[in-house]
Amino acid sequence: MSDSKIGVTLYTLRDYVKTPEDIASTLKKVKGIGYEHIQLSALGEIDPNVLGDMIHSEGLHVCATHVGFDRLQDDLDRVIEEHRLWGCDNIAIGSMPRPYWDMEGGFSKFAEDASVVALNLKAAGMTFSYHNHHTELIRVGDRIGLDILIEDSDPSLCFEIDTYWIQYGGGDPTTWIDKVKDRCPIIHFKDLAIVGREQVMAEVGEGNMNWPRIVSACKTANALWYVVEQDTCAGNPFDSVEISYRNMTAMGL
Repeated sequence: MSDSKIGVTLYTLRDYVKTPEDIASTLKKVKGIGYEHIQLSALGEIDPNVLGDMIHSEGLHVCATHVGFDRLQDDLDRVIEEHRLWGCDNIAIGSMPRPYWDMEGGFSKFAEDASVVALNLKAAGMTFSYHNHHTELIRVGDRIGLDILIEDSDPSLCFEIDTYWIQYGGGDPTTWIDKVKDRCPIIHFKDLAIVGREQVMAEVGEGNMNWPRIVSACKTANALWYVVEQDTCAGNPFDSVEISYRNMTAMGL
């Protein structure tokens, strides 16, 4: 493996990872584009051992995953076992579960509960990260929701800052990356473009975001992986992740 930090989350290719056969084909295509690192997310039913064999046979490395919070609370030993099988040390969740949004003090309560998971995973030699959307930039009293998660949690809880969603929510991605220095093994890279009068997701380097500043902030914050995630693509998602890979490589990543 090279020292590249570029990865891609299979969530972007979720329509192509529904069956074991689909997964095998997609892993081959991803490796063919040039990616060496993947984040497991939104996969269909597959035996963890079979998945591990597929990943290793393609010479890919699992830099991170997305796992449901219920599994992390109720089935953590098995989750850890699966990740060791895949050679992955970084686990994340895609959002805060709905019940926390609906309860008063939900951000602080989730920070507390997520810290328990993070400490347990730290003891196993792994990290646990929270992935933001724009909704965490809501004001709760005199603080912003994402600040509550950062400030009210144990330092072992990490944050998978999503550059697009921070920008979409009116924030500065570099500011938030700075806030989680040494707590951000994974950063999600997706660009924001203007099409007509709408803000839309775009391939990295094809929109309006300030990538030199973002990359600099990632390096200062000691991020380990820059993972491409594009929830919606105008055309074929494989074409989109290839454009992002090519542009990120041109950036020297």
